[in-house]
Amino acid sequence: MPYLFARLISSRLHVVWALAAGGRLGVGNDPRYNKTRCFETFPFPDAPPPEQQAQIRDLAERLDTHRKRQQAKHPELTLTGMYNVLEKLRADEPLSTKEKTTHGQGLVSLLRELHDELDRAVFAAYGWGDLAEQLVGKPGATTPLPDKPEAQTEAEEELLCRLVALNSERAAEEARGHVRWLRPEYQNPSAAVAPELSKAELDDTTDFESVPAAAAATGKLTWPKQMREQVAAVRHALSQSPLPADALAAQFKRSPKVAVQAVLDALEELGMVQQDADQYRLAS
Repeated sequence: MPYLFARLISSRLHVVWALAAGGRLGVGNDPRYNKTRCFETFPFPDAPPPEQQAQIRDLAERLDTHRKRQQAKHPELTLTGMYNVLEKLRADEPLSTKEKTTHGQGLVSLLRELHDELDRAVFAAYGWGDLAEQLVGKPGATTPLPDKPEAQTEAEEELLCRLVALNSERAAEEARGHVRWLRPEYQNPSAAVAPELSKAELDDTTDFESVPAAAAATGKLTWPKQMREQVAAVRHALSQSPLPADALAAQFKRSPKVAVQAVLDALEELGMVQQDADQYRLAS
């Protein structure tokens, strides 16, 4: 699914995920995109039919070409300015004189159409056309929107719930050794298929039991990059005592709540972790 690598991140689905998974920065509490938390945890859909892939690829390339072409024609034109005008168009708000100039230079109405078409195609790739009807074309698709209508808020919450559930499915697959490489020619050049891990291997927490006490005393642990090590880290933490998901995530640098929850969900699905009230514990 190489086309997914760079195309789907321009969609509304990825924006919703990134705003939930990413951090905040500065006095304005502005969203901060972090590759590890926003991109690497994003659950891509199963490979759609070739014609659907071609449609998404074409729309994304047209979107990118449009922005570059208009900025080349008007060097003073910024992406921030274009997308601020786009959000005003979606909200049916009047444009200032300066914004009308940006609208004309950036052909923002066309930019809006391209984004809406891309969003519909991506929703279709996931099989979530019902949410496309409720969300495509609404404000907040490309920049955060604090005050949303109740119906839109509910639809976005449903979208996020579906993405989290899909993330859990992907985590469970990877815990068993099945990895859906986005660019296998680069990420898995040997084309070797990772063996399915047995329950005994998933039970193994040796790597984290060997962490020196001095290292633990100096601060939080680094969240591992590999799924097997993430599973071992979570199981080792729960072997000490039952914990809520937030408290478990707080043991690691940057508190990777979304990633920790994904591992917990995967282990719970495998019957290796149980949830009692708001706490998780190893299954007996």
